[in-house]
Amino acid sequence: MLSLTFQAGDQTMVIHPVVVYDNEQMVLIDTGFPGSRDLILKQISEAGLSPEKLNAIILTHQDADHIGSLPQFLENSSKRPKVYAHKEDQPYIEGEKPLIKLSPERREIILGLLSEQDRAQFERVFSSESEANISVLVEEGQTLPFGGGLTVIETPGHTPGHISLYHRPSQILIAGDAMMVSKGQLVGPNPTMTPDKSTAMKSIGKFLEYPVQNVICYHGGFLNTDVQEQIAKLALLPES
Repeated sequence: MLSLTFQAGDQTMVIHPVVVYDNEQMVLIDTGFPGSRDLILKQISEAGLSPEKLNAIILTHQDADHIGSLPQFLENSSKRPKVYAHKEDQPYIEGEKPLIKLSPERREIILGLLSEQDRAQFERVFSSESEANISVLVEEGQTLPFGGGLTVIETPGHTPGHISLYHRPSQILIAGDAMMVSKGQLVGPNPTMTPDKSTAMKSIGKFLEYPVQNVICYHGGFLNTDVQEQIAKLALLPES
């Protein structure tokens, strides 16, 4: 689990992309805000891993803090990594449709923080005129060949094509934004950033099908205390 800290005005945000690796290859799950690539590679190196093994990226969904530095990985790499994502979020990640939750005003604020080169790169990669960003479309129950196996769990609601991933060897659930950790407790996705709250809460119930002992949430980080019990409580919450 990586920890990337960003300052947005007077607010500090910490997000947690994840790296899964074995002796042969490495996959990055989510890429942080635009311009995050060098910080991600630095943390991978500081963990004693070789960034050169990074040959794949999985995007849990289309939000800007998850796909933001994808352009840097695609254009500043001698070997273009394979990119995995769900078909329901594909047109947004490919630039065929505007990102659901990124207003023109917020987009300009985020891009205004970038260098001229990084901004041009972002606009070029997320254009419908550019080469396709996604190499492999994933679906429910599919096992991806990383770190002994990552199982895809379709968890729509936060976005139409949101996915979570279950790493069977460690019994770790990589939840993306399907849940958050707040004050040592699992909570549902950020309601202000979740267009379909009812579907999002139903999606949490799918985690009960897996023997989850540990969870990593993009917002809130790692939790290993009463995880299954907490998921069960969330899944029983009334829809709102």
